[in-house]
Amino acid sequence: MIDRDHALPVIRQTDLLDLCRSSIYYCPRPVSEADLAIMRRMDELHLNFPFAGSRMLRDLLRGEGIAIGREHVTTLMRRMGIEALYRRPKTSKPAPWHKVYPYQLRGLEIIQPNHVWAMDIIPRLRQKTALQSGSGVFLKRHGKRSNRCRSPLFCEANEAADEQRGSSADERAFAAG
Repeated sequence: MIDRDHALPVIRQTDLLDLCRSSIYYCPRPVSEADLAIMRRMDELHLNFPFAGSRMLRDLLRGEGIAIGREHVTTLMRRMGIEALYRRPKTSKPAPWHKVYPYQLRGLEIIQPNHVWAMDIIPRLRQKTALQSGSGVFLKRHGKRSNRCRSPLFCEANEAADEQRGSSADERAFAAG
């Protein structure tokens, strides 16, 4: 990218490429032999104790006679790309901006087909569409399905589900009662 022998000065080349000049002149220092030995041992310890963080690895290394601090262990762990495997705090806590919808069917007795419908929207990751599936709650509770669909979307979804499941029109008529 940067050609030091070019007629255009290095300062102008870095300006054109929108780079910081210090990154051009920086030469990383090689890792010392002592650090490589510590990193090898840390890798072995990480395989035996994958849940060990920087403090525990520091204590394990000090137990083996290696004088090292936690900050240096953290730096080496970051350089090696390893981290402790454990459950992070508050992983199941919902985000405060997510709306919680109340359950509105509590106390409602579902006594007939097409009384209550449920809608499930599943986003597809690879396509920019969503799979929509509608089902009658009466069917789930009583094992019956109405032949009268009020929405063409729900009818198509139910027919597609029947085709996928392999049930015939006779079985659907029998299930409908």
